[in-house]
Amino acid sequence: MRIGIPKENHLEEKRVALAPAGVDSLVRTGHTVYIETNAGSGSHFSDEDYIKTGARIVYSPEEVYQRSELIAKVSLAKDDELELLQEDQTIFSFLHLAVGRKQNVEKLLKKNITAIGYELIESEGKLPVLHSMSEIAGQLAIQVSERYLESTGKEGRGILLGGITGVAPAAVVILGAGVVGTTAARAALGRGAQVIIIDNDLQRLRKVDSSFGRKVTTVMANPYTISRGVKFADVLIGAVLIKGEKAPHIVTEEMVKQMKTGSVIVDVSIDQGGCVETSRITTLSDPVFIQHNVIHYCVPNMPALVPRTASYGLNNAALKYIQDIAENGLEDALSRDPGLSKGVCTYKGYVSNEAIAKAFDLEYRRLHIFSKN
Repeated sequence: MRIGIPKENHLEEKRVALAPAGVDSLVRTGHTVYIETNAGSGSHFSDEDYIKTGARIVYSPEEVYQRSELIAKVSLAKDDELELLQEDQTIFSFLHLAVGRKQNVEKLLKKNITAIGYELIESEGKLPVLHSMSEIAGQLAIQVSERYLESTGKEGRGILLGGITGVAPAAVVILGAGVVGTTAARAALGRGAQVIIIDNDLQRLRKVDSSFGRKVTTVMANPYTISRGVKFADVLIGAVLIKGEKAPHIVTEEMVKQMKTGSVIVDVSIDQGGCVETSRITTLSDPVFIQHNVIHYCVPNMPALVPRTASYGLNNAALKYIQDIAENGLEDALSRDPGLSKGVCTYKGYVSNEAIAKAFDLEYRRLHIFSKN
């Protein structure tokens, strides 16, 4: 199979879809990999690193798309890249189509693109590709909030996350006990912070209690407890995820108004629309804004802060799916792996994800795959 890796150009994205090790695995099994020049430079992978693995360097995005049957990306293609997609191509990427624009979905449908969203692929009830990025985002949420709690630049509260003898640590309130939330909790505990996790799933909260030896305070989510937690927080981490759907605004603007002056919100859910009503997308170069005296950090591609680690993580999680399609063909791979098929958003000109169809009032058709073997 011919596999293409274009250079990312969305929201200052520095990750790359496959590390040289992943390209090496594909080339060794007889596949051809085209990679746009400098596609790995943001993660400190040189063209020479890829050439050594047998990749073919090309010098324009047009050439990548025209030569390839399968495109591997990190972020959803921008308008100009969507135009470059070829009829009947397959694209792997973090898509988040349900919170995107209807015209993007329509372009995929018009060209019969098989669009597979990494964030939707399942395995044993988990989201294996998203998991690696969520681990990174959880750690970064604490790293970022610690920086903005300082009193320099953006009017932070001027407090140390872990406190000192005789001075209380910061209160870190985390909304959501999934991968992002539990990873953030672990990082915050390591810094010495006081940590509270709020979730509406009692089983998840029990798991948190067990995992952290009751060092984390767990609270069942409802409007009252969320409001109290938000008001108490020095740092608020939004880690709400509803698979494939827009995140609900469980933190209202009125709640934000009650927060401490100089407190920090890190809305990790922003790639799904955000779980805080006052959140709006920011970028790596301009990551924060202040509203109601509260610092908001709402970067949707947080893992791009550590692109080399993130690229390796994405490579490790996604390679087997790319390799399966390359080795066995799209239809056979999808028919044998129901978890992979759940990642398919568009297929043969129709929407195969119910949440996306509902979001844009488009026809939904259940995915029916028949193996060619």
